[in-house]
Amino acid sequence: MSFDLDTKFAFQLDWNLLRTFLVIAEEGSITGAAHRLLRGQPSVSLALQRLETDLGCRLIDRGHGTFRLTAAGRQLHTECTELFSGVARIPELTHAASNEVSGEVNILLASHVVTPLLDAELSAMSAAHPKMRFSIRIDTSARVIHSVRERMASFGICLVNRRFSDLTYTHMYREFFGFYCGPTHPLFGRKGLSLHDLRQYPAVSFDTDDLNDALRPVALLRSKWGLDYDIVGRSSQLEEVRRMIQCGMGIGSLPIHVVEQDVARGLLWRLPPYDDPPEVDIFLIRSPRKRLNRAEALFVDNLEARIARTPLDARIYRDHPSEAP
Repeated sequence: MSFDLDTKFAFQLDWNLLRTFLVIAEEGSITGAAHRLLRGQPSVSLALQRLETDLGCRLIDRGHGTFRLTAAGRQLHTECTELFSGVARIPELTHAASNEVSGEVNILLASHVVTPLLDAELSAMSAAHPKMRFSIRIDTSARVIHSVRERMASFGICLVNRRFSDLTYTHMYREFFGFYCGPTHPLFGRKGLSLHDLRQYPAVSFDTDDLNDALRPVALLRSKWGLDYDIVGRSSQLEEVRRMIQCGMGIGSLPIHVVEQDVARGLLWRLPPYDDPPEVDIFLIRSPRKRLNRAEALFVDNLEARIARTPLDARIYRDHPSEAP
């Protein structure tokens, strides 16, 4: 049998080097990759050097605090993602005759995605297909969108500030943000307040609470009433923003339906505006170019069907959302 150069390269290449490179790119560091792979850092660094030697090009610019993929590295990362996605589907493809669905469903969420639509689908899928496995990762909306666009994630659920033509968007639900303070704050328990009363106090916010980011409606309200001049704490995670508010560090915005139990327990106090609070839409986003495994395709198709059959009024959460059908 004769081989051309490309075929010969594929047979001679140590494919473990590609897996190591993929983990390095995902972790963003040699140290992180070594920890995830349960290998020593020198071993991982050597594997990267071997791969760069075999390919005859530099894949990562590193040194002096810099770590970023080169153009060749970005292209290889895309190919490796597709390659290992295909490899992961081999077991289910070899058992295609079976009616039982197995495989891993990777879900990427913005931090304050709380909806019975997702909860009901997770419950239904795990009950109907006990061999399915689920991995849920939390990130900022911007990173969720980036990961889906680059096909590093199968799909995501997040806020959307700017739409891209290479993604599809399904409107999942609408939530409303209220302003809150914690038990030790001077405004806690006070009624009849106005937005003017909030001006003199420090604030905490989400990283995306910006005029050019996903929480633009909240940022617009802050700017209009002068509530953005003294930001003493920021986080991309809802739990940490809530923690800072509860600790009395400052006034902050949170999804009304998510924290109503905290209000009932006396851990938070709702502040104005009481009428017409900022509204934010949450979307299920997908890339048509991304090949999903069987479990992921079934899950996301069923989730989209659940959204479609749920009336819009039932997907608008001013208070606690009702149970999904």
